[in-house]
Amino acid sequence: MQRRSFLWALAAPAMVTGMATTPVTAQTDAPIRIGMTVSSAGTFALAAQSGERGLQIWLDDVNSRGGIDIGGKKRKVELVKLDDRSDKTLVPRVYETLIKDEKVDLVFGPFGSTLTAAAANATETNGKFMVIWSASADSIYRQGYKYIVSATQIAGTLLGQPAVRALHAMGVKKIAFAYLDEPFPASLTQGAIELARKLGMEVTMEEKFAKGTKDFNILIQKARASGAEAFYPTAYEGDQMTIARQIREANADFKAVYLVYASQPQFLQQAGKDGHYVFSQTLLHEKINWPVTHGLNRAQMMERYAKLFPNAQYTADFQTILAYGAGVVTEQIISTAQSLDAAKMKEAALKLSGKIVTATGEYEIDETGKQFKNEFSIMQTTPTGLEVVYPPPVATAKPIYPVPPFSQRK
Repeated sequence: MQRRSFLWALAAPAMVTGMATTPVTAQTDAPIRIGMTVSSAGTFALAAQSGERGLQIWLDDVNSRGGIDIGGKKRKVELVKLDDRSDKTLVPRVYETLIKDEKVDLVFGPFGSTLTAAAANATETNGKFMVIWSASADSIYRQGYKYIVSATQIAGTLLGQPAVRALHAMGVKKIAFAYLDEPFPASLTQGAIELARKLGMEVTMEEKFAKGTKDFNILIQKARASGAEAFYPTAYEGDQMTIARQIREANADFKAVYLVYASQPQFLQQAGKDGHYVFSQTLLHEKINWPVTHGLNRAQMMERYAKLFPNAQYTADFQTILAYGAGVVTEQIISTAQSLDAAKMKEAALKLSGKIVTATGEYEIDETGKQFKNEFSIMQTTPTGLEVVYPPPVATAKPIYPVPPFSQRK
């Protein structure tokens, strides 16, 4: 089997938004082609597909305005999608297909740090600008890559810190950490532990677990035996649903449990009572409204989501708005650069640092492309719904702390 046939056998057929049937030419008003992989199955599927819907909202908006002006000509934007199946070994080859065979002008990263790290070598080697919308692992930005920019996703070591500040403000003095042994959970936990110790909190446990772990009871019992008031296990969404269920089944009465994904619509729907009183974080809530300078605001984005995806299984979530915001930043980068050259786009991205506020928040990067703003708000799931509990300027309710013991819950 030839190489190209092999890749397409592994990956889903390319799906192009608004793509013409004629071959792409070098004309100055040809569509801008953005490549991206989206997981059809596996660990990252839910989040990847949610993010892709956010990018589609930006595409719909920018193309309704005629596209992006480069050199006095409006150029519409097309999205070329392939399937990475949540498989990091497949990712480099699929991105090479996007670049070499599909001739995309730039790329969006896949979901998450694990897959994005796998994509970065391929995009960098081929001189393509990559917009990161979800990967947060600090290690990605220490590799010396020239053409990557995190448009909206805050760096991993900063990502988990708002939750620590919130727990500290509630009075938590002892906290136990557990994390999946992958770049994103490790970075988030590292930053959270560092801040916890700086604030004078006692870290009673710091344990990692392997991908594929299904039984978390030993970790739960170890955290409880450590005397921790708060349990802070970090993994991806499916694992966190399992952790929430097993905490309830074990009647492990921590005063607080923090699960980063517990405010996601799919988590709330599938976890049910297992997720009650759990703390989490998000960028997307009806009470969180940034003073937007570029793109749609939160309410407008949600309206466009309802229009474009009336039959979506889940409502928009923070992955959706992260990818939408990344599209907005990308538009400003291209407009400022007046070019699709990777070096010129990186230069423009740096010039724009501190000058853009999207629906996700403020945009600020350093020379490596690492994002420092777009800090998440802390939520708590109550039996009557989600509430913003931190930071105080956007809080809609005081946190319930300590949470009720399982024996007292209905």
